[in-house]
Amino acid sequence: MKATYIALCALLVVVVLVDKAQVSMAVTCSPAQLSSCVSAITSATPPSNLCCSKIKEQKPCLCQYLRNPNLKKFVNTPNARKVASTCGTPFPKC
Repeated sequence: MKATYIALCALLVVVVLVDKAQVSMAVTCSPAQLSSCVSAITSATPPSNLCCSKIKEQKPCLCQYLRNPNLKKFVNTPNARKVASTCGTPFPKC
């Protein structure tokens, strides 16, 4: 029974690591992908489902965007943080 439990835990760890590896390899950092969020960031409208899915997709890229002086002024705003939070994707600590 104990061996089965250990094997199951090891399998779970492998599945999680493989899943994370696939996500990080599949993401192409492109700030243009966040264009569906412009209206939510610039006004008080709630983010669309497309906006939320793009924010979640681009989450691995947010630190890169925050380090870019041309993008930081758009990405690092209270409204952008609110939209990300509303979508369930809080800003990373870079």
